[in-house]
Amino acid sequence: MSRPHRIWQDVYQVGGPGLSHPDDCSVYLVDAGDLVMIDAGAGRSFDRLVDNIRSLGLSPEKLKAVIVTHAHIDHVGALAQFRTCYRVEIIAHELDAPGIETGKGIGAEFYRVDYAPCAVDRRVSGAGTSLDIGRHRFHLVHIPGHTPGSIAVYLDVAGTRVLFGQDIHGPYVPEWGAEPARAKKSLRKLIELKPDILCEGHFGVYQPAEVAEDYILQYLDRL
Repeated sequence: MSRPHRIWQDVYQVGGPGLSHPDDCSVYLVDAGDLVMIDAGAGRSFDRLVDNIRSLGLSPEKLKAVIVTHAHIDHVGALAQFRTCYRVEIIAHELDAPGIETGKGIGAEFYRVDYAPCAVDRRVSGAGTSLDIGRHRFHLVHIPGHTPGSIAVYLDVAGTRVLFGQDIHGPYVPEWGAEPARAKKSLRKLIELKPDILCEGHFGVYQPAEVAEDYILQYLDRL
């Protein structure tokens, strides 16, 4: 099994296949003084994620928020556990919040996960917003296409733009809430952000900027 690791400065990967559980998305962590997680895995690896945070010399008791990129089970499964144990604030787009709060339409049955519905504490609306948490400013950008309420998150750390682009690869399946035409516009929006480092929702980290752009372009060309 791989180990949790630093990607750049205050940015880490703490979950995903080989790090936590095979069903998990890539789970990222930002140390802003307070800790912010991007997504929470499918729900079978809460203890592993906590252990991985500790292994980096960081304290899970300093978790402040989990930003949810979209309401699919492999991204939201452990939210309720983090909210109960560490009183984190759950942040998601208002269009995907109903799935997080009810468990409907998030695909839990395909993963055979008993999902615990979780309240969304802060609902992002419209095109997005910016949040100051600790020493970093997190920019949340609405990128519909994979789901109606998909969001990307980016921040600038020591002159480097780090983009959590979520599931750029798709799949763009209408039965799972996807709209390919909107996804095209959203992927173009991600390219316009000019990330230096791209942290994708399942398939790892892409850098420098040219590699990150090429990764997004290959999926844009397939739509």
